Amino acid sequence: MAPPKKSKSKKTKKNSKKLKKNKSSSGVPTEPKSTDSDWWDSFWAKNSSTPGVTIPSNEEEAFKYFFRVSKKTFDYICSLVREDLVSRPPSGLINIEGRLLSVEKQVAIALRRLASGESQVSVGASFGVGQSTVSQVTWRFIEALEERAKYHLKWPDSNRMEEIKSNFETSFGLPNCCGAIDATHIIMTLPAVQTSDDWCDQENNYSMLVQGIVDHEMRFIDIVTGWPGGMSVSRLLKCSGFFKLCEADQRLNGNVRALSAGVELREFIVGGAAYPLLPWLITPYENNGLSASMSTFNSVHEATRMLAVKAFLQLKGGWRILNKVMWRPDKRKLPSIILVCCLLHNIIIDNGDQLHPDVTLSGHHDSGYGEQCCKQVDSLGRTMRENLDKHLQHNKNKAPAK
Repeated sequence: MAPPKKSKSKKTKKNSKKLKKNKSSSGVPTEPKSTDSDWWDSFWAKNSSTPGVTIPSNEEEAFKYFFRVSKKTFDYICSLVREDLVSRPPSGLINIEGRLLSVEKQVAIALRRLASGESQVSVGASFGVGQSTVSQVTWRFIEALEERAKYHLKWPDSNRMEEIKSNFETSFGLPNCCGAIDATHIIMTLPAVQTSDDWCDQENNYSMLVQGIVDHEMRFIDIVTGWPGGMSVSRLLKCSGFFKLCEADQRLNGNVRALSAGVELREFIVGGAAYPLLPWLITPYENNGLSASMSTFNSVHEATRMLAVKAFLQLKGGWRILNKVMWRPDKRKLPSIILVCCLLHNIIIDNGDQLHPDVTLSGHHDSGYGEQCCKQVDSLGRTMRENLDKHLQHNKNKAPAK
């Protein structure tokens, strides 16, 4: 869920209708014959050795290094966006030899721009195209993937949720846990006419917030973005559609889990100290005067919550455009860029790819930001946390001594 958008102009609506008409066509258009189909050979020859950069010598690994995905997953992504990229006019999208860019080369340009975060000029030079071509290609790709790959990021159905809960309990001992939540800042520069206190965050950066909930495989199952970085993380949560659905008992409303001594446990997610303690969002105990069982609970909670932290580390490490300072981005388009990067993150997981080991960021995904703290405590949330604490302690006591 993003902030309400302004109504589109008549021109934009007209273009949108044209795009929808193209998308609804039954057959996939064929690409022009005179296309740049040998893009990888020329790209590899030009970029296989870069001073000061260690690039894998194996071409398969090098491909993943440059574009974050295997060739098999790359082909899958091309299949998703092919109809949209072919059916729309090329608008002069040609290389220096005068050939139309193939769908594969367009996808490669867009992925490289998102993966590296390098300037459009630099990305264009590595492919033999101009800055404007990189800009056009990347945005067309983002529009297409946002529409065609949306099923890769959705709230799980009941069967899938039971699988997620089972894996969380097996891995961490938390019954009925449905996910972990965290948030991060996307830093940007803004022209003077667009600057305001809303967009200036706690570290005096202009930024946009992203809230994400992940499952046991660090796949994003809910994303909220578009809101200004001047908001607190807890405020972002309360502005989200996810919060409203949970409060209306329309989400995290699955099977109740019966524990020992007749205690029942509803579905919930875990979050850090920046979040309020709610019946469906469990936060850790404050780190003062902790009992042994509270310390144990906090350790288990932290291990579970770290899945969301690691997911954002992979997201911003894999798609470095989100980790670099955005130069005067269009704040209406930036949420689409963020969402597509999240979709790509999930596609990598869904296709069984492994990120190159050097990709994931080290440290924290919000480096330089101090931890926020929310003091809001709901009485039912407190009871939920205490019941989880007792459950962990009960299981620890009955476990056979090693």
